[in-house]
Amino acid sequence: MRKLIASTVGLAMMTLLSPLVWAQDSTPPVKTQAVPLPYDAPHWDYHGERGHQFWGKLDPAFSLCDKGHNQSPIDIAETSPATLPKLLSNFSPAKLQIVHHEHIADEINNGHTIQVNYSEGDTLTIGDTNYELIQFHFHAPSEHTVRGKHYPMEMHFVHKSPSGALAVVAVFIEKGIHNAAFDPIWANLPKKQGVVSHYEHVQVNVDDLLPQSNKSYRYDGSLTTPPCSEVVEWIVMQSPIHLSAAQIWRFSTVIEENNRPVQPLHDRVTVSDAVAEEVVVR
Repeated sequence: MRKLIASTVGLAMMTLLSPLVWAQDSTPPVKTQAVPLPYDAPHWDYHGERGHQFWGKLDPAFSLCDKGHNQSPIDIAETSPATLPKLLSNFSPAKLQIVHHEHIADEINNGHTIQVNYSEGDTLTIGDTNYELIQFHFHAPSEHTVRGKHYPMEMHFVHKSPSGALAVVAVFIEKGIHNAAFDPIWANLPKKQGVVSHYEHVQVNVDDLLPQSNKSYRYDGSLTTPPCSEVVEWIVMQSPIHLSAAQIWRFSTVIEENNRPVQPLHDRVTVSDAVAEEVVVR
C-alpha cells in the first residue's frame, strides 16, 4: 500500500501507472488467449475522412467532440495555485490513498493505442470517493502540451468510480536513457488489432513508471477519444519520465500518430499544486 498526502488535491483524480515486473525471460507468452473486442460504435480515426475534425459528425453520440466546452487535451500555460481561496471549494485538500496489487497483463492493440487492462483494478481513494484502475494506454506524440510543447509520448492511467466518474493521471514521456520498467510491455506489443492477449508471464505492479515528484496540473475535462464525454478529472504530472529513442521508435512501428489536438480552455481554470512529497510504502 502507498499513501500520498496531498496538500491540495480535491476534485482531481489520481491515477497510477504500473511498472511491469517480468521474469527475465525472452520466450513467447506461456498462455495467450485471444478474445474478440466488441466494436459497437462507429469507426473513427485520427486522420483522414474519419479523423478528429470529423468526430462530432460521425454519430449523434459523438456531438460533444464538436460542441463541448470542457474538452481534452489542453495546452497548459497559465495556471493558478490550488490554494487560492476562490478555488478551495473545487480543489480542496484531500488525502489520497492508493492500494496496489500485482496483476497478470492483458494487452490490447485496439487500432488506436496499446492498452493494458486490469481484471481487478488497483484502488484509488480521493477524499470519500474510491476509484478503480481499469486500464492504462499510450499516445504518441503527447496529447497535452505545456506552453505549446509536445512530448514524444504520454501515458494515461484511467480510474473509474462506482458512479461512473473517471479520474485520469497523465504522465509525459521524454526521450532519454533506456527504461527497463517498460521491457515487459514492449517485448509483447501486439501487432494484431482487435484481440485481447493474456500473458501469464508478465506481472503488472503499480509504482515504477511514475515520476519521482508528485507535483501536478489539474483541471476538469473529457475523454480524448469519441464520444468525448465530459466526465474526467485530470491530473497531469509535471515531471516527465524517460524512454530511449529506440523504445519510442518501437511503439511508433505498431501505432502511428494517435494524439488529439489540444482543445480550447474556454472558462475553465487549470491549477498547479505541490503535492506533499511524504510517501509511505508498505
